[in-house]
Amino acid sequence: MDGHVLLNEIFHSIQGESTWAGVPMVFVRLTGCPLRCVWCDTAYAFYEGKQTPVAEILQRVEAYGCPHVEVTGGEPLAQKNCLPLLTALCDAGKTVLLETAGSHDLAPVDPRVHVIMDLKAPGSGEEARNRWANVPLLRPEKDEVKIVLDGRADYEWAKAKLAEHRLAERAKAVLLSAVHGKLDYKTLAEWVLADRLPPPVRFQLQMHKHIWDPSARGV
Repeated sequence: MDGHVLLNEIFHSIQGESTWAGVPMVFVRLTGCPLRCVWCDTAYAFYEGKQTPVAEILQRVEAYGCPHVEVTGGEPLAQKNCLPLLTALCDAGKTVLLETAGSHDLAPVDPRVHVIMDLKAPGSGEEARNRWANVPLLRPEKDEVKIVLDGRADYEWAKAKLAEHRLAERAKAVLLSAVHGKLDYKTLAEWVLADRLPPPVRFQLQMHKHIWDPSARGV
């Protein structure tokens, strides 16, 4: 539908991840994702949603009076009208973040948007969906890479990709996350410290899961 996106939810919360962690933010979650990561924590966004005009989304975002917005999913770039939505939010004067799985082309994304791009480690079950051609499109002053890890094998994979693709040069931050409830946070933190991983690599928690119930929606 022209001028519409399939919308799952809009909510106001604290950003729980990335270098923006702790910042109050409006989240616009779009429906649908072609990936099926085994540890996905937003599977409800695969199918639940309503066709919503971009103009209505702008009005609902503006009602929160918050300058920061993240468009997330699901996989937002799976919908073609995500691109004009991102541009419309930027035109409205918002600081806009895009959370993407990295399996879709980043080239058409409005350059004003801050991209938070996942790389899917083997433990996700979706390693083959990584679009490595996106890596050279990352801007070191603006864009970030997130890798969710479920154990030592994923961590070693992340270290190898860090070197192979020169991620420390290409991204503002490389964010290493533990699968909630599977990989111990302390263990991952100690691996990062022991290996003296270079800046901008950083360990991160999903802050919102420590403030609210990990299974809660709209937070």
